[in-house]
Amino acid sequence: MGALLRPGVVLAVAATVAVTVLLRPVAARLPAPELAVIKPARRLASFVPWVPRLLAAHLGVSLLVLAFDRAVLDPGIHVPDGAGGTLLLVPQAVVGGLLIAGVLVRAASVAIMLTGPLLVALQGPEALVTLAVFVGIAAFLFMLPPRLKDGGRTDLDPPTLRRAALGLKLGAGVTLISLAVVEKFANPAMARAMLEQEPLLNLLAPFGVSADAFAVVAGSVELLFGLLVISGALPQVVALLAAVPFTATLALFGATELLGHLPFYGVLLAFLVLGSREETSRALSGLRRRPRARIRSEALA
Repeated sequence: MGALLRPGVVLAVAATVAVTVLLRPVAARLPAPELAVIKPARRLASFVPWVPRLLAAHLGVSLLVLAFDRAVLDPGIHVPDGAGGTLLLVPQAVVGGLLIAGVLVRAASVAIMLTGPLLVALQGPEALVTLAVFVGIAAFLFMLPPRLKDGGRTDLDPPTLRRAALGLKLGAGVTLISLAVVEKFANPAMARAMLEQEPLLNLLAPFGVSADAFAVVAGSVELLFGLLVISGALPQVVALLAAVPFTATLALFGATELLGHLPFYGVLLAFLVLGSREETSRALSGLRRRPRARIRSEALA
C-alpha cells in the first residue's frame, strides 16, 4: 500500500484522471468520426457489421494457441504437466475453435465467463482482475454474437450495442488499469527487475531517467489508456495511440507478447471500426458529437 502513496505515483494518477475527465468535453465538440478526413479510414465504416466476428476471431485464436502452449487465458498461467493438466485445456481449445468458426458463440462466451474458479485455483484471485478483458469480450459477444447464416455479419442496434460496448470497455479498461497498479505502481521491485532484465524497455534511460521513474511513467501510460478505453471518447484516436506501446514490445518478446496482446488488438480494432460511424461512435462514448455530414454520407454509401 505504501508504494501506491509515493508522491510520483499520486501525481501520475491525478494527472491521468484529469486528462481523461477533460477529454470528454473536448471530444463532444469535435466532429465524429474523428478520422473521417482520412479517406482510407472512411472505408472502415463498411466493416461495422463484422465487429463481433472480428472480436470472436481474435479471442478464439488466442485461446486456441494458448491451449497448445499449455496456458490458461494468459501466457504466464500454465497447467501442470501430464494428462490431468491437458484435460483442463480441452475446454479452452474447444471454446477457441467455436469462436473461430463462429458457431455457438453465446455458449462459448458463457464458458469464458465461468472460468473464474479455475483461474483462482491456478493463479489466485488477482488473475480475475488482470484477465478481465476476456470477460469483457465474452460479454460483448454474448449480447451481439455473429450470425453464422450471414457469414458473420451482425445488426448492431444502438441500445444493445451500448450495453455490449460497456462490457467491452470495462473488461479491457480494468485489465489495463490493474496491470498498471499491480505490476508498476504497487510493485516497484517487479518493474525494476523487468527493466534490468530488458534494459531496452526503458526508452528514457538515455535522458537519465531511472528504472523506478520509468516504471511510474509506463504505469501512467497504461492507466491513461485504461481510463480512456472506459471513457470511450475519441475511440479511433485512442485505438491508434494505444496500439503504439502494444506493438513496440513485440520486437523484444515476440510470439509470447503477441499472444498476450491479441485480445487487446481485437478490442482496439473494434474501437477503430465502431468509431468510423457517428452512431456507433456515440454508442461507445455516450457523447452526442457533431457529425461530418458530407463525409458521413459518403462513408455509408
